[in-house]
Amino acid sequence: MDKRFYSNIGLGLWLAIGVTCSGYAQNSKYPIHRVEPENWWIGFKDSTHQILLYGDNLTSYKPVIHHPSVKLDRVEKVENPNYVFLYLSIPRDTSPGDIRIDFYTQDQLTDTPDESFFQLTYPLFQRDELSQNREGFNSSDVIYLITPDRFANGDLENDSVDGYSDQLNRSDDYGRHGGDIQGVLDHLDYLSKMGFTSIWLNPVLENAQPEASYHGYATTDYYKTDPRFGSNELYQTLGIETEKRDLKLIMDMIMNHSGSEHWWMKDLPDNEWIHFTGSYQETNHRRTTLTDPYASEIDKALFTDGWFVPTMPDLNQNHPLLADYLITNSIWWIEYAGLDGIRHDTHPYASKEFLERWTCRIMNEYPDFNIVGEEWGVSPLILSKWQRGSDQSGTIGSCLPSLMDFPLQVTLTNALKNAENWNSGWIELYELLSLDYIYPDPKNMVIFGDNHDMLRFYQQLDKDLDLYKMGLAFLLTTRGIPQLYYGSEILLESKAPHGHGQIRRDFPGGWSGDLQNAFTSQNLLSSEKEMQEYLRKLLNWRKNEPLIHEGSLMHFAPKHDGIYVYFRYNSERSIMVVLNKNESFTLNLDPFHERLDGFTTGTNLVTNEVISLKHAVELRDKGAYIYILN
Repeated sequence: MDKRFYSNIGLGLWLAIGVTCSGYAQNSKYPIHRVEPENWWIGFKDSTHQILLYGDNLTSYKPVIHHPSVKLDRVEKVENPNYVFLYLSIPRDTSPGDIRIDFYTQDQLTDTPDESFFQLTYPLFQRDELSQNREGFNSSDVIYLITPDRFANGDLENDSVDGYSDQLNRSDDYGRHGGDIQGVLDHLDYLSKMGFTSIWLNPVLENAQPEASYHGYATTDYYKTDPRFGSNELYQTLGIETEKRDLKLIMDMIMNHSGSEHWWMKDLPDNEWIHFTGSYQETNHRRTTLTDPYASEIDKALFTDGWFVPTMPDLNQNHPLLADYLITNSIWWIEYAGLDGIRHDTHPYASKEFLERWTCRIMNEYPDFNIVGEEWGVSPLILSKWQRGSDQSGTIGSCLPSLMDFPLQVTLTNALKNAENWNSGWIELYELLSLDYIYPDPKNMVIFGDNHDMLRFYQQLDKDLDLYKMGLAFLLTTRGIPQLYYGSEILLESKAPHGHGQIRRDFPGGWSGDLQNAFTSQNLLSSEKEMQEYLRKLLNWRKNEPLIHEGSLMHFAPKHDGIYVYFRYNSERSIMVVLNKNESFTLNLDPFHERLDGFTTGTNLVTNEVISLKHAVELRDKGAYIYILN
């Protein structure tokens, strides 16, 4: 699918007609202040569409639709008279164009029915016919996670913006540093040449919080890109430019909570819109209560209804109007920005009934799309119950295709660090993978060594370069979809071990005047250059290696020798991976004849050394050995 086609069509229509209310936002006579979303598209399987209207005493007006095929199914009102929710029925064969909505007072309806008090012109765009077939990220991809404020400053003009109290302050770990969408756009070629195939940006929607707003997880407007990151149009351009380079764009979304400065917090629709309205109550973080047969009702409710922090009000997704609002918003961004995937923050904290509706609606409209949920459980038993197709006892109804594989992250780190007890280290990893039978689709799990919420993987491994390379080689050759955090390729470190602001450090070269420039390798240390080149080679090889994308996986039980061996293979080809914790080791190949039969030599991917597969192979250094069998 060519994102450029429908994105440019949409942008052109947006600029040409926009959303007008006979002087809306220009004349105080017209009471509407917000229309969300401001447009829609034709051609969805579900013909029902919600429009949120916010303004002055809107419940006193009666809306009437004028359109040959679009119908006004119902008008929903809440306690607050400033909100009205319109539900339209838009048949799939509707022609693109404008919907005229007249708003009457009661007197006008009886005395002058031909003269409405004001009008809303609502545009319907032509949806690209291939939009529903967009391919989401999958096991052929490697995801590069970016914290936009800390990656690259491409536009100095938006470093600080009038009306936003959180201004530029690079000396503050929790302040705004100036990175933006333009900075990401400027370096897409670097990411493509490195071999990454997908990018996931931490949230870029408006966060008009008074401080520490750089991370993006306290949304204050679900339809507006934060101006310190750019604009909606620039985010749409990012979708177009990534597609040109065969990169996929993943949007970070949060259904669980908004920011305390969200515009609706100043004038809530009703007392059920957020949990514990007006009173902060922290979540207990007890995710197991969702399937625990012995859990109390109060513990279950506190997990999903409690707030993360005082600045993040917990949304009530069981409110039917809010649920429809969030689903509509997600689909709007998929269409508008040409998204290829969603990473969903704090997945299990939202209502499980809502999550079933949300995931199923998206996957019904986009069958080949992908959504990965953040479920920070360290047991596969917890994660597997969320994945689409699960038949485990206590399964949570869901259409969620993918999850962040936290059990693998923890186990891999422990296995690599456990140098004194080689057996238990590799055995722990071996036995964790043996539990993959409980996942409906283990190859669709997103695997990683670190992310924006944890200490850098390199530092978790006590800055042992050999172990770090081994860990990344494992992530790039085992089952699943690898995700690397920005800076992983140059050993970017956190100066403070436990500060999120330090974990999300500025990427060297992203700011004018930086002494180091990782984009050009200027002034990088020899170890940083070595790591960058090592990853570049593995990533570009993996990009074009179908055995790693879809091949079968077979591993062999580790012994007391610090060695873990596994194969990726199909009926014709095979790749052998050896993870070696020894400084040197002679590996007897006889135990692996099951997968070696029919092959006589192996070529080392990194060194190009050719080995014989007759009896043994000399492993001269600690590290990962990837052999292409011949």
